[in-house]
Amino acid sequence: MRLRTLLGDHPGTAALKNGSIRSDLVAFDFAQYSPTNRGFKPMVREAAFDVSEMAIVTYLMAKSFGKPMVLLPDVVLARFQHGHALYNAKAGKLAPRDLNGKRVGIRSFTTTTGAWLRGILANDYGVDLDSIDWVTFEDAHVAEFVDTTKRAPAGKQIIQMLIDGELDAVLGEKSDHPDLKPLFADVGAEEKAWFEKHKAVPINHMVVVSKALSDQHPDAVREVHRLLAASAAATPAAPHFTADEMRRSLETIIRYAAQQGLVPRAFTVDELFDDVTRVL
Repeated sequence: MRLRTLLGDHPGTAALKNGSIRSDLVAFDFAQYSPTNRGFKPMVREAAFDVSEMAIVTYLMAKSFGKPMVLLPDVVLARFQHGHALYNAKAGKLAPRDLNGKRVGIRSFTTTTGAWLRGILANDYGVDLDSIDWVTFEDAHVAEFVDTTKRAPAGKQIIQMLIDGELDAVLGEKSDHPDLKPLFADVGAEEKAWFEKHKAVPINHMVVVSKALSDQHPDAVREVHRLLAASAAATPAAPHFTADEMRRSLETIIRYAAQQGLVPRAFTVDELFDDVTRVL
């Protein structure tokens, strides 16, 4: 069976994508999107793939609108988020607790990195997210989501707006510009403290399959999971989660997404899977 597939080039997907791990049951027709997240919108809006990498917040939002996708317990991208927040030091010192009432840019309000960072700011630093003047540059992957943020003027670039003083801080970005500094002053210490508190690494991207594939070809879905797991096991550079670590990370981002109004309620982790994928 040939499967329309969207998977980025990650350490844990390399063995699968280069053909060193194969299957007699399924084969993959890999779509080319660069960056990979450009393929998330076609998956959510058009069911463009049978198997797809997917940002976890996009998946939560898609589920809330009944999109026909099912989560697999396979993480392809996970990282600490604290290093992806910047401010312009030329305008003066800015710390996380100083963000109330400020102008903060983010590519899209619904990005997974943004949701993680807002959750950290609100829950660990007491930032009032509703007080912030959010400036965005793209719409959500999920068309039904109503975005109430302020859209940046056409042609404007997020990092340049920060350099020019049109934004006070940005989330989800990195830069080597000498004026731009990490919002979290000691990123390594912040990440270590977050891990000690939550005992998990923040999940960015997992893998989903179409509901039709899971309903009609459960053996193929089980084989996709086996191949993804084998590919991840081939390198220590891939994300490796125990079941408990994955659950803790998912519970945290679900809570953050619900707090921020990205989903109408906090799902249980078990709800993210179906009868086929829940036992994998």
